[in-house]
Amino acid sequence: MTVGSKVKQTLATLKGSEATLRLYSLQERDKEARDIYAQAFEEISKIKIDLEKRVGTIEFEEPQYKGN
Repeated sequence: MTVGSKVKQTLATLKGSEATLRLYSLQERDKEARDIYAQAFEEISKIKIDLEKRVGTIEFEEPQYKGN
């Protein structure tokens, strides 16, 4: 597995985690727990954005990884 593939796989996993945390934050009744889920969602979102930028850099520097 190439570095590009691993980064994209990690990004896909983060997107799934982000969606799960968002869902938990919306469904939780306890305010403290809801806030913790929302905070974790925000942190994952920041990491996801950074990783998306990294994927763009990898695809620009190594065109063979684009779209894989």
